[in-house]
Amino acid sequence: MRAVPSTLIRLGLTLLLGSLPASGLSIPALPPDTLPEILPVGAPTPRPAPPLITAPAPNPAAPASPSGRVPTDPLFARQWTLPVVRAAQAWALPGVLIAPARPVTVAVLDTGFVNSPELAGRAVNGHDFVSDPARAGDGDGRDADGSGVGPYAYHGEVVANIIGAAHDGRGMAGLNPRVRVVHVRVAGTDGQISVPDLVDGLKWAAGLPVPGAPVNPNPARLLNLSLFADFIPLTGCDPRVQAAVDAVTARGALVIAGAANDGADAGGYSPAGCRSVLTVTSVDAGGARPEYANWGRSMALAAPGGEPGAGVPVSSVSGAGGLRDPHGTSLAAPHVTGVASLLLTVRPNLTPASLRRLLTGTATPFPGGRCDPQPARSCGAGTLNAEAALKSALSSSLGK
Repeated sequence: MRAVPSTLIRLGLTLLLGSLPASGLSIPALPPDTLPEILPVGAPTPRPAPPLITAPAPNPAAPASPSGRVPTDPLFARQWTLPVVRAAQAWALPGVLIAPARPVTVAVLDTGFVNSPELAGRAVNGHDFVSDPARAGDGDGRDADGSGVGPYAYHGEVVANIIGAAHDGRGMAGLNPRVRVVHVRVAGTDGQISVPDLVDGLKWAAGLPVPGAPVNPNPARLLNLSLFADFIPLTGCDPRVQAAVDAVTARGALVIAGAANDGADAGGYSPAGCRSVLTVTSVDAGGARPEYANWGRSMALAAPGGEPGAGVPVSSVSGAGGLRDPHGTSLAAPHVTGVASLLLTVRPNLTPASLRRLLTGTATPFPGGRCDPQPARSCGAGTLNAEAALKSALSSSLGK
């Protein structure tokens, strides 16, 4: 078991956002754009959910233009990550934003369900797999209510909003505004994730049976894990997590994971260092690796995740004014998950291996061929390119 320092510095690295204050056990008052990764343990302060910022334009999106399809959501102009991955150009491609007969389902294994207006009607309160009642914070252990509890509940919310926020003239624009998101709670109120809870959450999310839990009626094709398992050494993929990844991959689901924020080799982390996981690290707007972002041979791809002072603008019902501005590989991974869900919209029968090839094979090369001056600090194939990935999928009959 990995020891947790009394200052809880390691806590901030379990869910993969930003950085943690070095000491203190109370939640400090923070400016709107200064959001640490995971705050020290403390009781959350209930606050009413502010309304989403509303744009004056009544239409959900402007017509397609040479620069792509431009939503009227007011935060879109500040969402600098979307031009980096060429999202607007991807949205303008034929059939990409149609209403599919069956929506692509994505599971967000994280802090749990938050009723965000960005996902109204498309977010599913899945299941709570936090087995320790002391850490669950809801009076019991595992149960059928996967609602987020505690001061870190926003983490799963913002991950889900990056993937699927509506293009409706309010708040932010998600990568796939028609996707269905199933929230699977695996993180306690302390922000930490135990291996058995993560393993069962993985299986349940993909539709596999889990003792004591009902069968998931909305099995997911994509599993977003902006986290890593706690209470274990960072020496390689935990065999229990690897077995679960193998099982869900055989089921036809792709696991997409953040690389973590230690500025270290991601190969020691679970799930980032596991086979068949599409591991994503962060790059800045220029394609360079921020100092915090993990790297290494297990890396498949990079996506923008922000950095201190230049975070990723996201809607959040608990954020000041309905907004947050975090950074970390937690934000990079859902960009890839969102684009993967667009690929499944146009080619619903793509396998996990085919999705991986499309995403990595069409990535934008890093400037000078690498994201870091040190060759060993690899960020994978390049930076996510939604337009190129969708064009490649549409030009082929694979996965139809």
